[in-house]
Amino acid sequence: MTDTRSAWAEVAATTVPTLADLFVAEPDRLTRLTVEEGGILFDFSKTHLSKALVERFVALSEASGLAAKRDALFAGEAVNVTEGRAAEHSAERGQGAPESVARAAQLHARMRGMIDAIEAELFGPVRHILHVGIGGSALGPDLLMDALGRDADRYDVAVVSNVDGAALDEVFRRFDPQATLLVVASKTFTTTETMLNARSVLSWMEEENVEDPYSRVIALTAAPDKAVEWGVDETRILPFSESVGGRYSLWSSIGFPAALGLGWDAFERLLEGAAAMDRHFRLAPPERNAPLLAAFADQYYSLVRGAETRATFAYDERLRLLPSYLQQLEMESNGKSVKADGSPVDQPTAAITWGGVGTDAQHAVFQLLHQGTRLVPVEFVAAIEPDHPLDEAHHRTLLINCFAQGAALMAGRANDADPARAYPGDRPSSTILLDRVDPARLGALLAFYEHRTFANAVLLGINPFDQFGVELGKEIAKSIESEGTANFDPSTRALIARALG
Repeated sequence: MTDTRSAWAEVAATTVPTLADLFVAEPDRLTRLTVEEGGILFDFSKTHLSKALVERFVALSEASGLAAKRDALFAGEAVNVTEGRAAEHSAERGQGAPESVARAAQLHARMRGMIDAIEAELFGPVRHILHVGIGGSALGPDLLMDALGRDADRYDVAVVSNVDGAALDEVFRRFDPQATLLVVASKTFTTTETMLNARSVLSWMEEENVEDPYSRVIALTAAPDKAVEWGVDETRILPFSESVGGRYSLWSSIGFPAALGLGWDAFERLLEGAAAMDRHFRLAPPERNAPLLAAFADQYYSLVRGAETRATFAYDERLRLLPSYLQQLEMESNGKSVKADGSPVDQPTAAITWGGVGTDAQHAVFQLLHQGTRLVPVEFVAAIEPDHPLDEAHHRTLLINCFAQGAALMAGRANDADPARAYPGDRPSSTILLDRVDPARLGALLAFYEHRTFANAVLLGINPFDQFGVELGKEIAKSIESEGTANFDPSTRALIARALG
């Protein structure tokens, strides 16, 4: 087995032709770098993953022990080494250690029972679901409902994460407190922003004369004792495992508002689609493995080409929240400066993830992508089938624009007479094309991103399952509340004095 250092050196030393030359030199390129799985086509042919470079990355993955670490992930071993626990999000969709899969099945049965109770009006009449959480406790449900629930008429679901009171106030203006169910999602049930929002919802209910507001609360948490202490009846708690991280948790009880809003059958199809991608990641050979190929491209552009960002553009309004979801998944997982063994990382880690929606972005940021001096690998996400009754010209125009942008980034256009109208080209992109946006394919897509994130972490030698970097600012905020500002810098003291008195 090649050692990791020499494997990285071989990757860095590999000469890669231009994209145009690669298509000439590798006649099988499109076939070799296109993977279809779970109703999704992944096209990596317009990246610089030459055949030789893929071979070097396969050797690097072997030197990094990726196969063994992937097996450990699915076996429920303590792959989150800094916190000494497993990362069992795949078990929530039936792919993992038998005991973990059994626990997940019990949770899902309990979720199903809770939905049946709500539909039977055992909580009283319910038309509105107000889900409060933050980070992974909100981004996943929000994405699912926005992508899949636009025509849903079961319940009106709102997801509130921002502690800014304007976010709750907007919902209060729309919802009937007598018909609202409050869902509080917090892994620890101590998250400052979430608990403040939850208390404000209860106060609103009390002010509107809702009888026993606590009877209209469901808690989603890994700390059920804390939820009981806060006032939630133990029969109305849907606990999930400590080993399911927030940004990987939409498959657990955190997905409850989506299961309620979309219906249980839709939630099951979401899990099944993710499970299909789990199997692909586990079983497909590296050179035909979609998450691994994506990670290889990520590492090449970061390490060799010096790209600091990666952009994802959803050419589908239903997927407009995908870039925000990926920001947390990728940057909170892999934005680290030490390896899993505590030694310093000696190369770039996570790229800065950003993006936008379809043709809107073309008229905003694509100027930089086509003619700017910074290299930005681009990812296009689109669906073949639309989900609206308007003339097919809308969707045709949308998809033509999507495919044209990838072609233009690669081809460029010379203009010696007018450099301002020249396009350098040879700029990479990948395209992810869903047959349609439905629960199964969305589940497969999100699981693809999870496994891509894990593969990147293994190649870098880091732990993607802790997130200590989010703690410091929260600790300082608490110390300002409890201890004042005497120990802070002059700028911070002045800002607090000016804004808060």
